[in-house]
Amino acid sequence: MKRSAFLLAVVLLCGFNAIAQQNSHNSPLFVSPFGEADSQPVSTIQATPSLAFTSSLNDAIPDFESSPASPLAAPEPADPPQVVYGVKPSYDFQAYLGYTFIRFFQVPGTQVNLNGFNYSIVYYPDRFNGKLAADGEFVATFGSQFDEKARFLLGMGGARFRWALPRNLEFWAHALVGGTHYVPQTPYGTESSLAYELGGGVDINSRNSRFSYRISADAIGTRYFNTYQFSPKVSVGFVYKF
Repeated sequence: MKRSAFLLAVVLLCGFNAIAQQNSHNSPLFVSPFGEADSQPVSTIQATPSLAFTSSLNDAIPDFESSPASPLAAPEPADPPQVVYGVKPSYDFQAYLGYTFIRFFQVPGTQVNLNGFNYSIVYYPDRFNGKLAADGEFVATFGSQFDEKARFLLGMGGARFRWALPRNLEFWAHALVGGTHYVPQTPYGTESSLAYELGGGVDINSRNSRFSYRISADAIGTRYFNTYQFSPKVSVGFVYKF
């Protein structure tokens, strides 16, 4: 009886041992992907790639964003073409030379007709957009009075304002102040006097942008022979721009 119990215990112990070994071999930790038992545990397999493998992988993959030759990179916008349209040249200076006529009213009932030339130069600074200018003028006219040669000279400076209009027309107005000299001398005063000039004109531009024709009319105020004179002046001539 005791022998039978002992043998039964040995058989049961061997059976349990065999079952435990079979279960341990069938565990998922030791199962190979190909259905065979793996000789090493899963813990020895690295779950992440090594640094060397990652670096080589990054070098092998091209950078589509930074590579200029990549077809996926957005092309840079090209600069717009520079188109030059017709530009009319602008000149800061204007020089004028022309014929001038002055009817000089000496005293009531006495007038002298004088003919000569008028020279002026005008400067239009950029700060005033080419509308307001500094104006300088010199006038020399000649005639006769009481069988003597008469000479009337003016030198003045001031300001000029212009308006550009269609059809190549340019209107302007100016105000000048300066001095005059008149001969022959009389016993009623000196040969020099303070003078001012008010007036304007029109410039007609020619096909050449540097040249234009000018027509102007002014009134000259002076004081000679203890009398105030208001004498008209007209002038025609050419303007050169530079």
